[in-house]
Amino acid sequence: MPVHLNHTIVSSCDKRESAAFMSEILGLGDPVPFSHFLGVEADNGVTFDFADADGDITPQHYAFLITEDEFDEIFGRITDRGLTYWADPGRNREGEINTHDGGRGAYFEDPSGHLLEIITRPYGSGG
Repeated sequence: MPVHLNHTIVSSCDKRESAAFMSEILGLGDPVPFSHFLGVEADNGVTFDFADADGDITPQHYAFLITEDEFDEIFGRITDRGLTYWADPGRNREGEINTHDGGRGAYFEDPSGHLLEIITRPYGSGG
């Protein structure tokens, strides 16, 4: 049986705000309640289950492989909102995108401080 990631829990300062942010920025379906979570499902079936944190949040990194057209749409929503973005995970190249492996990529933060990444080519794929 193949192994597939099914879901992951995302600790948030405000699960409603964070789930809505991911859904809106990435152009995904509306968040769906399940138990005490709000789930946002990616196109490959992986669900991000947002939960309100009891204490401090340790920022995590979530990368999304998207098409060139989706990059234009998502990046447009990032810039329309005036969000800060970077070309690198160290946040040294503010206001830039990267072109690794012949694609495009950018990093930006969600409302709880998680570092989200959009890329159009998997790392190491050449190009």
